[in-house]
Amino acid sequence: MPAVVLVLAIGWSAFWFYAASQVDVQFDGWRTREAKSGRTYECSNRSVAGYPFRLEVRCADPVISLIAQTAQQIATRTPLTAKLKEILAIAQIYNPRLVIAEFTGPATVATTGQAPFATAKWSLGRASVAGLPDIPQRVSLEFNDPAIDRLDGGNPTQLLRAKHLEWHGRLLDGSTPANPVIETVLELTGASLQGIHPVLADPFDANIRAQLRGLKDFSPKPWPERFREIQAAGGRIDFTESRLQQGDTLAVAAGSLGLTADGYLEGELQMTVAGMERLIPALGLEKAMEQGVSQSSVDRVAPGVSAQDVNKVIGALDRMIPGLGNIARKNANAGLAAGINLLGQQTTLEGRKAQAFKVTFTHGALLLGPFRVAQTPPLF
Repeated sequence: MPAVVLVLAIGWSAFWFYAASQVDVQFDGWRTREAKSGRTYECSNRSVAGYPFRLEVRCADPVISLIAQTAQQIATRTPLTAKLKEILAIAQIYNPRLVIAEFTGPATVATTGQAPFATAKWSLGRASVAGLPDIPQRVSLEFNDPAIDRLDGGNPTQLLRAKHLEWHGRLLDGSTPANPVIETVLELTGASLQGIHPVLADPFDANIRAQLRGLKDFSPKPWPERFREIQAAGGRIDFTESRLQQGDTLAVAAGSLGLTADGYLEGELQMTVAGMERLIPALGLEKAMEQGVSQSSVDRVAPGVSAQDVNKVIGALDRMIPGLGNIARKNANAGLAAGINLLGQQTTLEGRKAQAFKVTFTHGALLLGPFRVAQTPPLF
């Protein structure tokens, strides 16, 4: 028996060291495939450990270079460079198709050769990929306490804060490699975004589940190119379940969005909101009636409505009862909330009074009923 154990130990050791020797071969092959889409990966030092039952690949001071994902930067092929402190990838020797990675920050992002324009840190960052080395069947990302800052002249400005962030993606059961359907789930806890839109500045929780249709292959390529292919194939994003909560405001939505020929979002969502009156000031809808209404402010919140007509109504209120028009301006959010109530149907959401109405994307413009609240950029 001791001799048998010794032989097995020698055989297992030989197998482990052979598998460890193949890490560099597999890594170099993966780097070659990624380079075709403009992404390169380098380590100042790469080591393999984990004997006897797993493989641990440690990449010190990783540098990731990629072609940026905006139309202008793609046209000039401007590369971005992201630097981290360390990446540790782990695979069990008996299940090499599942790889778990841990990221050690902080991370910086810069245009190659320039000072960093963003920095990120987290208390825990990890990912898992199942199905390697073939097409991944499942990918997950998880970060605790993520914090992303913009850097302007070396001075940080908050962009993202959250207690927890998760993203999951998987091939939907029954889909085929020739016509895959990707299901994704994004979860945010205690998240806030600064400098994007005032409504996102206060902490919120989100759980968004969607299905992406229209992919034709999984070959590495920049996302704008992939979005262009999805549009040409008539693909779309189906939001099957979405829930957002911010303080006393709660919203759920479902619907489908596609892409126009020039890359803008187009489609419709059915939304139900409890606590809509709290969103009115954050969306800026009340400004259309503050201190005399300009046409530009009316166009921003209610395209097609004449500012002259709105001012006439307010002036008539002042003539009837002096000061009434000013009261109407100061209480514009209540009036607009009532208007939004009329646009949708009264309903309940998790036991609370709510309104159900449509949210429309028209050539990238986000419309809440007749009110235009945002303009989204093109995806390619």
